[in-house]
Amino acid sequence: MKSASLPKGFPTTSEEWEKLIAEAPGEDRPPTPEEEAAWKDAVLVLEGGIPAVRAALAEKRRQRGAQIAPVKVPTTIRFDADVLAELKATGKGWQTRVNDAMREWIKDHKAA
Repeated sequence: MKSASLPKGFPTTSEEWEKLIAEAPGEDRPPTPEEEAAWKDAVLVLEGGIPAVRAALAEKRRQRGAQIAPVKVPTTIRFDADVLAELKATGKGWQTRVNDAMREWIKDHKAA
C-alpha cells in the first residue's frame, strides 16, 4: 500500500511501529479512562469475516437502552395453550400486537 493512501498519522516506518507498540497498554500499564471510553462500545468478532462483523453490529444496534420512565407495566395473564401458541407463531413482536389489539378492543367497548 502506498504511504500516500494511508490515513494521516498512520505509522509508515518500522521505527514508528516500534514506538506505537511500546506505547500500547499491556499488563504493566492499565488503560487510561480515555482508552477505556474509546473501546466501551466495541464489538468483538473472532471469526466469520465481514458478514459476521455486519451481523454483530446489526445486533448491537437493535439493543435498547435503559428506559427513562417505564411505559409498560409487567403483568401475568393466562391464555389457553392453543391461543398462546397461535400468538407466538406470529413471530417476534407478538406481545406488542396483543397490546395493540387490546387497546383497540377497549376503544370499541368503552362503557357509556
